[in-house]
Amino acid sequence: MRQGVDVAGDYDDDDAGWIEAELADLGGDEAEQEPDAGPLPVVAVVGRPNVGKSTLVNRIIGRREAVVEDVPGVTRDRVTYEATWRGRRFTLVDTGGWDPDATGMALRIAEQAQIAAELADVILFVVDASVGVTDSDEAVGAVLRRAGKPVVLAANKVDNQQMELEATGLWSLGLGEPYPVSALHGRASGDLLDIVLDALPETPPQTFGARGGPRRIALLGKPNVGKSSLLNRLAGEERVLVDPVAGTTRDPVDELIDLGGRTYRFVDTAGIRRRDRELKGADFYAAMRTRAALERSEVAVVLIDASEVLTEQDLRIIGLVIESGRAMVVAFNKWDLVDEDRRHYLEKEIDRQLVRTPWALRVNISAKTGRHVEKLAPAIERALESWGTRVPTSRLNQFFTELVQATPPPVRGGRQPKILFATEASVEPPKFVLFTSGFLEETYRRFIERRIREEFGFAGSPIEVTMKIREKRKKK
Repeated sequence: MRQGVDVAGDYDDDDAGWIEAELADLGGDEAEQEPDAGPLPVVAVVGRPNVGKSTLVNRIIGRREAVVEDVPGVTRDRVTYEATWRGRRFTLVDTGGWDPDATGMALRIAEQAQIAAELADVILFVVDASVGVTDSDEAVGAVLRRAGKPVVLAANKVDNQQMELEATGLWSLGLGEPYPVSALHGRASGDLLDIVLDALPETPPQTFGARGGPRRIALLGKPNVGKSSLLNRLAGEERVLVDPVAGTTRDPVDELIDLGGRTYRFVDTAGIRRRDRELKGADFYAAMRTRAALERSEVAVVLIDASEVLTEQDLRIIGLVIESGRAMVVAFNKWDLVDEDRRHYLEKEIDRQLVRTPWALRVNISAKTGRHVEKLAPAIERALESWGTRVPTSRLNQFFTELVQATPPPVRGGRQPKILFATEASVEPPKFVLFTSGFLEETYRRFIERRIREEFGFAGSPIEVTMKIREKRKKK
């Protein structure tokens, strides 16, 4: 492994052993990685707070891993586990309590539960049978009935035959037969898992990690920026409703569209508003579905109204895409409404306000007239290519040899850190790991990212540069 990768000159056998061990934790070099066997089907465990979701998750995975406490709101984020039953592997997602009327922190928890349900193949809805159907249960049930996903209704905390009779009252939720179970004592948990497995698809739907299907493109932007108009223009027909009233689109609309000789799956999403935490009812769920659509996509096309100044809302949507790690194309719509003088100043304004994302590809279009819409296809293809680009390790380390010789890392604490080895640990998005003898300052890491882009491209794709720092050696 050492040949050709001694980047900084301070690379001995101890370093080699440390790097090899760290690479093993990362999954090894790209040449040694086996092809992905494909995504596992996903089961999301949802329900209002304190009905025993995490206890049931622990029962299913066979170990006490999910935090359990008799206080609502202990689980705050969606947490995934791999589970096996009857030889079938699947991903189990534990979520926080889902309360449609939540505010503050409870609202953030509810958002995570909603996203998990949107991404799941099967939803395991847990209800406390000892309490019966509450208003929150009915509200969640109404959302699940509209979701179009298989739902298994678990009547939890059923510890005896008398409770089994009371659990029949959960038929009123309109989600089919309630299956009595006691997550705490394990009663009938195997029977429940049999039902869950029967509901799982034989093969999970295509995701961006599974090649062969159309690439997924999410159309994002604030309300009334022209997302539905663009989708109709690309499709060549009126496939989705367009109305000057903001908020016409509520649910993500998937459409297969031939563009530039290839078929893509475009997803028209609801406009992202400034303060999602204040949304209620349909607007709240529309915002959550938009986030779920982004997570399922590979490229985000962010539409911005070129006839207006960039807003905080536009920048927040771009930030959301950056956080998601998706490739990005920024499309300035309504360009036909911008006069020549304004275009000159707009370009400078864009450069200044999008300083965080100089790598994002930009196109100027008009969904209404069709002006330059054909430029979207090559921009999307280029962003996808960058998103999946892997740099060979030997070439990457030769690049760092030359980079460090020309511009060494700044001295920190009286010592100059060295870059011992570098690898691209993963793609989609590309993530680079630097094995160093000390901490690299943020300014130098930004310099490294800029030079990586200059050397290898990655236009339209975010990249991440992280460090593995060698521990200080003990003096012999």
